[in-house]
Amino acid sequence: MSQDPQTIRWGIIGPGRIARTFASDLVHAEHASLNAVASRQLASARGFAREFNIERAYGSYAELFNDPDIDAVYIATPHTYHKDQSIAALRAGKHVLCEKPATVTPEELEEVLAVAETQQRYFMEGMWSYFFPVIQKAQQWVDAGQIGTLCHVRADFGFPIPYNPDSREYSSSLAGGCLLDMGIYPIAMAWLFLRQDPDSQSVWHHKADNGVDDDVVILNRYGDDRATAQLCSSFRCKLNNYLSLIGDKGSITIADYWAAREARLYHGAECVDRFSESRTQQGFNHQIEQVSCDLLAGKLQSDIVRWDDSRAFQRQMAKIRLSF
Repeated sequence: MSQDPQTIRWGIIGPGRIARTFASDLVHAEHASLNAVASRQLASARGFAREFNIERAYGSYAELFNDPDIDAVYIATPHTYHKDQSIAALRAGKHVLCEKPATVTPEELEEVLAVAETQQRYFMEGMWSYFFPVIQKAQQWVDAGQIGTLCHVRADFGFPIPYNPDSREYSSSLAGGCLLDMGIYPIAMAWLFLRQDPDSQSVWHHKADNGVDDDVVILNRYGDDRATAQLCSSFRCKLNNYLSLIGDKGSITIADYWAAREARLYHGAECVDRFSESRTQQGFNHQIEQVSCDLLAGKLQSDIVRWDDSRAFQRQMAKIRLSF
């Protein structure tokens, strides 16, 4: 396999639904190529490779990790496998982009980051939403004072998923539950715009029949009620699925913000500006391209999804789970 010095050669482990989106969007990333895929079943890897015209298919993850022609690995397996697979890839000399949540606990995350630091390899949690032009425009509006002082962050993410204790979403052995699966998105948005842990917090939750959380509502208060965040996730019902940033001079709304396509800026009831991205792909290409450029520049962590950001996600989710 010849290498273009300006292209990062990617491999995927876990060829499921999210990996298909990653593979479809990678072709829109200028400095990336998809060269290998691995599954525990060789037939699955070969089928995925045929679908996306990938040169190499492996029937074990170790084979991909040991392929000298792969620079970076995208980990798209269930949450509970992330720690061990990230560590194995890093120790094999690969850079790692790991699907969110990066791990199941803060302690697991620290184990991964310690190996990344020792091995001097790049590691990033795949919080793809942070890379969207629409989200970054909202940050610019907030930083420019367009909505004044930020008072409220409201974010929810919920879709009905029929209860099945054997499914990845509900499986207790795979760290199922809506908090880790969906709730990380609103938590990440509150962190992005407030950049601090709450001073106080109230949590309501509902559990499925097997004890896995399927509905979570969080109210955070920051700095003597300087700001609040109202965050919800659910497997039981479809939520509004908006991000709203409300200040004392205006507000910003973003529908389906995790895959954001448009942001609207309001002063009072009047929409005074809007920013949209027209695209045919889902938008993973923004993340893939930025990580690829980071690697070509010799970076060991992202400036957009930092290790400390992942630490914050884990820290906050761990605290919320204490209320379950």
